[in-house]
Amino acid sequence: MKLQAGLRIGEFSLVELLHEGGMSRLWGVSHAQIDVPLLMKLPRIDYGETVSQVVSFEVERMLMPLLGGAHVPRFFASGEFEDQPWLVMQRLHGETLESLLGSTPLAPLRVARLGALAALALDDLHRQRVVHLDVKPGNLLLHVDPLNQQERIVLLDFGLSHHADLPDLLAEQFNVPMGTAAYIAPEQVLGVRNDPRSDLFALGVTLYQLATGKLPFGTPISNNGMKRRLFQEPAAPRSLNPQLPRWLQEIILRCLEVDPNLRHPTAAQLAFDLMHPEQVALTARADLRQGGRLMAFRRWLLTLGSRVEADEHKALPVSRAPLIMVAIDLKQSNPALDEALREMTRRVMQTATDARLACVTVLRVARIGIEPNLDAEGRSRHVKRLVALRHWARSLDLPERRITYHVLEGTEAADALIDYARSNAIDHLLMGARGVTGVRRMLGSVSSRVVAEANCTVTVVRAHAVAPAEPDADDSTPVP
Repeated sequence: MKLQAGLRIGEFSLVELLHEGGMSRLWGVSHAQIDVPLLMKLPRIDYGETVSQVVSFEVERMLMPLLGGAHVPRFFASGEFEDQPWLVMQRLHGETLESLLGSTPLAPLRVARLGALAALALDDLHRQRVVHLDVKPGNLLLHVDPLNQQERIVLLDFGLSHHADLPDLLAEQFNVPMGTAAYIAPEQVLGVRNDPRSDLFALGVTLYQLATGKLPFGTPISNNGMKRRLFQEPAAPRSLNPQLPRWLQEIILRCLEVDPNLRHPTAAQLAFDLMHPEQVALTARADLRQGGRLMAFRRWLLTLGSRVEADEHKALPVSRAPLIMVAIDLKQSNPALDEALREMTRRVMQTATDARLACVTVLRVARIGIEPNLDAEGRSRHVKRLVALRHWARSLDLPERRITYHVLEGTEAADALIDYARSNAIDHLLMGARGVTGVRRMLGSVSSRVVAEANCTVTVVRAHAVAPAEPDADDSTPVP
């Protein structure tokens, strides 16, 4: 079938050929009743094309109607035309991260920003019980919202993806690793296709490439070449780009761990680290140098167990390691309420052993004018709050890797807490609530607004028989 402008396929008319690659053709199309830009994808099914391309396209047609949200193109329709399968999705303008590879190495903060946006997109996908399995610069579209000019990453090409509730057509039909050789995760090489942490490995390869201009494992062309990443240690990014900060090397090399259990438990936790570098706990990875043959031998020994456990790993469900946020009032602190909130936090963290806790308070700033950074005694208001947060959380007895501390600034406590929870993909927010007064009843409390507007689970903790506390000289915003 010859594709040309003006040809009607289903209810869509071909307008212009946008891209023709080895796997598919992309056409801009129009529809009489749809006023958003549209894109039609048609797989190449010419003579000699591999069966995997056809199966991959069927996987994408099966998955895309089930996906939603801001990080995937909107699906409109699919079908066949003279034995040619097709699907139509929203056409989003922007460039993929592949367009940046000619400008590498990028500035470290830009690498972290792009990585955080990609991790948040992956977190949204994983929450829909889908693992992408082909994360790479060409499948990460940087889109700028025309309304608010906010950047976001949109994930492309779901032909290798796996949905936890759908049959895995690729695994059923092919007994070879499926993925892009330079980015594929070690467990994918062994046949595991349903671990969301595989996407974190591929994103780590992408960050390594953006930060150094090099690929950590080269571009292997055989299965044996791909298997070398199970024992071959990549060069430390800072040895290739000395301008990289230690915290960014720590994050990248954690993504590239052979054992998925040593990576970030979730994409949201990876995004959290990339957005809060000052909170990243540094380990030996931050100064890691090439380990030589001894390190390679040790990594090879570790992979022996991985090979044996690969079949069991195939049944691994898509798991969640939640991000927990506790909002703490440092202005009108009440011992009974503080202890009740600590006890609830302790229970949540003991229940979810992979959870990460963010201790947050809000420092009030004036709506108009410049707020002084120092208090009446000449001490930093921000530092005082950080010290107070650490003191509040000391009895929780959590290791550093599981807890961070954040002082937010805002004119309204509720707005600051809601924005923080949304931008950091918080799963569960804990906060205290004092007794209801006439003013709160008329104007509404901070906790009631957070409960109504936050896009996560919110638990409001109350203490019994709490006597009203005298406000101190601190000027942080209370959290009712």
